[in-house]
Amino acid sequence: MRRLATLFFIGGATVLMSFANPATEKPVKAAKHATARAVYQVDNQQSKLTWTAKKVTGQHTGNIGVTEGALELDKNVLKGGSFTLDTRSITVTDITNPDANGKLTGHLKSDDFFSVEKHPTATFVITSVGAKGNGSYDVNGKLTIKGITNSITFPAEVTVAGNKATAKATIKVDRTKYDIKYRSSNFFENLGDKAIHDEFTIDVVLVANAK
Repeated sequence: MRRLATLFFIGGATVLMSFANPATEKPVKAAKHATARAVYQVDNQQSKLTWTAKKVTGQHTGNIGVTEGALELDKNVLKGGSFTLDTRSITVTDITNPDANGKLTGHLKSDDFFSVEKHPTATFVITSVGAKGNGSYDVNGKLTIKGITNSITFPAEVTVAGNKATAKATIKVDRTKYDIKYRSSNFFENLGDKAIHDEFTIDVVLVANAK
């Protein structure tokens, strides 16, 4: 920085004063942020979870409401996240008869399955993420159902457009690991065509907005 010196005479004394030359002053650059990490809040109105459970004679499908959640991204790359489900909101979508629909829905809410009065929520929390490129990931995390937590891994796709992030995944769950053993051929004999498969699938679509 260049300075200009000027002499002044004040009360018989000589004073030397120095001034910076603004024309040669270099601007100070603002420090760049070290990270572009952002949290996207899950929109429970736009997000959707669909379940599919199979048995020997067919299958059933339905929905479960997403109550809350978040996705953590760094420069649009997934780093973490979680979501919570309201098990009391479980519905059946493949049965049109109101009585039969209500009977199965009530059974799913009972202690034979999800015990929704005792365990009104189910949760998933990401513990690590393996990025495969182009928005594809291997997601590892902890799934809690009926108060029982197990590790689970599944593939997922995450896209970011403006302030919105959308995550899609199909999660395969072994229900017996969460004390849901009703009509499981691994725990009960001679079930025949009444057996229900141990594994069911959850198709998840999470739509989240930047905070």
